[in-house]
Amino acid sequence: MGDDVSVYTDRHELPGPLVGADWPALRLGRPGLVVLDASVGAHRGRELRIPGARAFDIDGALSDHSGPLPHTMPDAGRFTEELRSLGVNGTDTVVVYDGAGIYSSARAWWMLRAMGFDKVAVLDGGLPAWAGAGLPLESARPAPAAAPGDFTARPRAGMFVGSEEVAAALADPAAVVLDARSRDRFAGAAAEPRPGLRAGHMPGAVNLPFGEIQRDGRMRPADELRAVFAALAPERGRLVLSCGSGVTACVLALGAELAGYRGQAVYDGSWSEWGLPSERPVVTGADGLPPAP
Repeated sequence: MGDDVSVYTDRHELPGPLVGADWPALRLGRPGLVVLDASVGAHRGRELRIPGARAFDIDGALSDHSGPLPHTMPDAGRFTEELRSLGVNGTDTVVVYDGAGIYSSARAWWMLRAMGFDKVAVLDGGLPAWAGAGLPLESARPAPAAAPGDFTARPRAGMFVGSEEVAAALADPAAVVLDARSRDRFAGAAAEPRPGLRAGHMPGAVNLPFGEIQRDGRMRPADELRAVFAALAPERGRLVLSCGSGVTACVLALGAELAGYRGQAVYDGSWSEWGLPSERPVVTGADGLPPAP
């Protein structure tokens, strides 16, 4: 018949950490493929979704709400429980997307990787790219519960780090701390959106706004990403990635992965922790700002 037989099996081999809309569209509804909507904030609860998509709720159950910081990782037990409730099995392949393009979907991708699950990719361009390609959508009204999965979290050390590890990286010439916030927030020229946080950035950090590694809501080509990261982190040194609350730092993690970097870490507390009134040093001004794109 000429069809690719692999489409009809549960062995969906991902081409990499990023897939275009055609990749899940060809396999949608087949056994072994799970599509997760990781939208946050205003992009959650939209009227339409990719057919069969299940909600990976970073604002809710898939963050640790026992402390004061937003969007921090839940423990392995909670993560296992939530992924099983979404019907995810250890043998599945997962595609994550969000309603903004590439924003919080990269956070879901990084969380799954940090919990030992590698068969996951981000949908390039997210829901806007899917809809723009004329692919099917369905009402986002609550879907029937998925059959419980057998996913088990196996945490990997070092993929998420705390403030002490960040302070050590700032003092390490072989490491680079990249901050994904906007240029104005990094420089301290704009107030932080979360009340009570100091303005500015960590001394020694380098600014790389997450939107600057995208074009029209999609990730820039790998050769362009390599040039961007090489200019800020030569010789592919260790990267520690930060942002406002640990979400868009994961967009930088995705960009670094596509550029060929390995071993990067995300600062889970990010500026929501570092920017609190404390003895952690904060500076303002243009130091650490890259040239305008």
